Amino acid sequence: MNPLLEANLTLILFLPWFLILATLFWFWPREPRGVARRLYDVVALLLSLAAFVASLYWVQDIADPAHGRMWKHILATALGYGVFLGALLVAVLVRALLFGRRRTPVA
Repeated sequence: MNPLLEANLTLILFLPWFLILATLFWFWPREPRGVARRLYDVVALLLSLAAFVASLYWVQDIADPAHGRMWKHILATALGYGVFLGALLVAVLVRALLFGRRRTPVA
């Protein structure tokens, strides 16, 4: 297998699922949708993806090859997915604090 393809196989396989999660993150909640919120969402998604990729390469470097050639990919996939979801969870919580719905007082 091509070494470049092998090193990025996890990212290639998870990309469709990450696109689904990114779409849900982008469109939920629908309001408020200003420029600041869109910019925040883009930065949060890029940071989540960067954290995933960084964790992939780190885990593949430290995984014990004594457990088999595929072990480093399996471990990198599991931990990388957790890192991506954790980063998105933090982004959702921070977004709720920063851009929570502005409720108008009832008279």
